[in-house]
Amino acid sequence: MEQFENNEYNHYYAYGQTYSQTDETQNNWYRPYEEPPKAPKKSRFVLKGLKYVFLAILFGVLAGLAFWGTTTLFSKVTGVEVGEEILEEAPKGDDLHVAEETKEAEVPLSVNGAVTDVSGIVDQVMPSIVSITTIAKTQVPSFFYWQMEEYESEGCGSGIIISQDEENLYIATNNHVVAGADTLTVFFSDDTSVKAQIKGTDESTDLAVVSVALNEIDAETKAKIKTATFGETEDLKVGQTAIAIGNALGYGQSVTTGVISAIDREVAVTSETDGSLITNELLQTDAAINPGNSGGALLNLRGEVIGINSVKYSETSVEGMGYAIPSDTAIPIIKQLITREVVTGLDSAYLGISGVDVTQSVSETYNMPQGVYVAQVVEGSGAAEAGLVQGDIITRFDGRNITSMEEIQNLLKYLSAGDSVEVSIERAQNGEYVEQTIYITLGRKR
Repeated sequence: MEQFENNEYNHYYAYGQTYSQTDETQNNWYRPYEEPPKAPKKSRFVLKGLKYVFLAILFGVLAGLAFWGTTTLFSKVTGVEVGEEILEEAPKGDDLHVAEETKEAEVPLSVNGAVTDVSGIVDQVMPSIVSITTIAKTQVPSFFYWQMEEYESEGCGSGIIISQDEENLYIATNNHVVAGADTLTVFFSDDTSVKAQIKGTDESTDLAVVSVALNEIDAETKAKIKTATFGETEDLKVGQTAIAIGNALGYGQSVTTGVISAIDREVAVTSETDGSLITNELLQTDAAINPGNSGGALLNLRGEVIGINSVKYSETSVEGMGYAIPSDTAIPIIKQLITREVVTGLDSAYLGISGVDVTQSVSETYNMPQGVYVAQVVEGSGAAEAGLVQGDIITRFDGRNITSMEEIQNLLKYLSAGDSVEVSIERAQNGEYVEQTIYITLGRKR
């Protein structure tokens, strides 16, 4: 018989059976082995419950410590307290308003840093955005070729209220929105509408200004609308949030969001007037820019206009590539379109050159910059005194990209004798063209 010690019982195994012997009767008798009594089921249930409660409390403590450590690290790195409301309202202006400084607005963030809500920005900017509807009349030959039939075509676009004077409200938009239009109708944010007139256009930058007579706008609408605030674009960075507002597809104002995809992107389009190639440096964004958005606003997180959207530069076959004219480019031209008047008589400006257009085909054939080739400079003229010489190619004139001599003549109509204009030229040096900038004081037209 083999014996093993087990607390107060001695176990004996013999012939396949188990016996135990108590200490008190160790030498007197043997009885079959009996299992020690088990705890009641109710007591075991309570013990298990306490065990699970303890584990739950331990898990909660560990999770809380982990969350506290994560939020503390996030606040130290970003300087932003989680859940903090930091949306700042943009300043309001009664005239063409450029913000004194541009800084990134602080907005509600999700866990991964994405902007979750731009409704506050939209609410403050929407009263400065309008929809524009155009009607153009076109004559085409009828079934009988000697007769002409007239058809009306409707177009749509957007605009930005930029300033006003004692008589008119001025709205910036794209040139291609109003080009060829016989009638213009502007719809404000409260859905009221008024007739508008074209104040000025600039095809080379695809900008235009339309005016609305203040006495045509009812008092209730006047109290609701406001002018937009423009922000500087020189400090923009790729990846910053962008918001587009416009009359997409003519359905009314809509909002899309994205980021600044590229800055100073060179984009070329063909002029509808003479077929020349016009190249401009634009902002690229992945915020959806659809037909009807043309002339609408591209905004930063302070509600400032940083660009004027233009579908003219967008590719319909490509998704996520929209373009906008930077506000730094648009503002000087818009101001000129508002204030300029045709100068006549002895005050008319005179440049003093004869030029030849360097078209796209000529540029590609002879490896020359596109612009206006200076064929002759009049002696004693402002151009001659500024150092312009035969063979120079004018590419920019008074802040505008130039592709033809006709464009220079159109700009001269609004300039006076004695005005100074900035002119960019390409001059051939050592077998290649080098860009230079000169300033020409215009003379009197002879």
